[in-house]
Amino acid sequence: MKNNFASRLSNYLVNYFAVSHQLVPQADAEADIRDGVSFRGTNMIILVLAILIASLGLNTNSTAVIIGAMLISPLMGPIIGVGLGVGIHDFDLIKRALRNLVMAAGFSVLASTLYFLISPVNEGHSELLARTSPTIYDVLIGFVGGGAGIVAIGSKSKGNVIPGVAIATALMPPLCTAGYGLATWQLNYFFGAAYLFLINSIYIAFATFIGVKLLGYKGVSVVDDQRARKVRRIVYVLAALTMLPSIWLTYNMLRESKFAMQAGEFVNRECRFPDTQVLSDRAYTENGQRIISITLIGRTLPVDSLELALSSRLKFYGLAGTRLQFVQGGVAMSADTDNANMRDIFDLAQSTISRQQQQIDSLRQALVQTRSAMAVSAEISPELKVLFPQVEEIAVSQSVFSDIESQALDTVYVALVHFSSQMPVATKAKFREYLEARLKLKNIEIVPTGSVTGRDNKKEKK
Repeated sequence: MKNNFASRLSNYLVNYFAVSHQLVPQADAEADIRDGVSFRGTNMIILVLAILIASLGLNTNSTAVIIGAMLISPLMGPIIGVGLGVGIHDFDLIKRALRNLVMAAGFSVLASTLYFLISPVNEGHSELLARTSPTIYDVLIGFVGGGAGIVAIGSKSKGNVIPGVAIATALMPPLCTAGYGLATWQLNYFFGAAYLFLINSIYIAFATFIGVKLLGYKGVSVVDDQRARKVRRIVYVLAALTMLPSIWLTYNMLRESKFAMQAGEFVNRECRFPDTQVLSDRAYTENGQRIISITLIGRTLPVDSLELALSSRLKFYGLAGTRLQFVQGGVAMSADTDNANMRDIFDLAQSTISRQQQQIDSLRQALVQTRSAMAVSAEISPELKVLFPQVEEIAVSQSVFSDIESQALDTVYVALVHFSSQMPVATKAKFREYLEARLKLKNIEIVPTGSVTGRDNKKEKK
């Protein structure tokens, strides 16, 4: 009894997926695909017009225009033709479809490049940027879309499947984005978009090849079995190699997404301070270092205390090793302040912080120069004993001279030198050249002086 029920249930479910009675003859499906492979005359004109429409849609960031261009484009034809050729071992069809696909893609990129060279709008909108970072999901979209396409072509009731596949697999926008990358010389756009187009093309063709096999299409009567096996191996290898970069890109995308989610949770739960609010936060990776930048507004908080208190909490959110950055405006704001005023006050605070940071950097630079001048005497003392034995003591400093009449300021490097005996003029000139070359300074002033250590006084007392 149980076996009969299971059998009836199985047959009932299988009937829902039975397609044999709904398929057109293989010859009719082949003729439909072969007609779409050709790219001459009106097909090429329609393709160029479609690529211009898609470029306009990307330029204006209009999703509706882009969808319209994908519906117009006849680019699916040669891709499905490649899959059919591999499936039925028709090598002439494979060559013709590949040749037409390359020509169609080339003309599409050329038309898009010319458009973006002429277009006054060269800003990369979201629709453009979305075509530059393909992932494993694009592989799945191309594969599933190609499968739906071959089933629809082989079916009597095609419905709206083919237009839907054209929209889902999105063959036109990557070519437009590739043209945009060439026109604006942003090669990362070009290569990212070209890779996305390659993914879509290979996996639509791959799904068509598998679909042809599942539908039971027979191969051509005369075929070289060894050559057919070689072509199949090439198809499998291309499919695998095309997928590998997308897996890596997907891994990076998921990792960054997880990092952003963990950072957002950390900021929401831990960054709650009286009289101070979190204005914005940003999680990003720079040179392998994960960073969370938090902008605070309100009462200024001590950064050292913030880092000490919050850094120890990072590990509880999976953020161990992440560096925290704080930006503070130092301006208190009420909760009902409108957004425009908030932005004005924040910009003013940021300007103040930037100006103060410049002053700090300037003072740090002056400190470094002072320390360098203090250490330079000790560095060249051993050389002076050999080259210029008349020099007993030397001090190098940076001085600022003021002209009494014009009040103009001038920075001069001064070498205070105590000589044990009179140095000849020629030797003194060589001494100046040595100091300028050794210290990498120009126009250094040599000022003879008495002993600054008090040794002469001690000698006199003795």
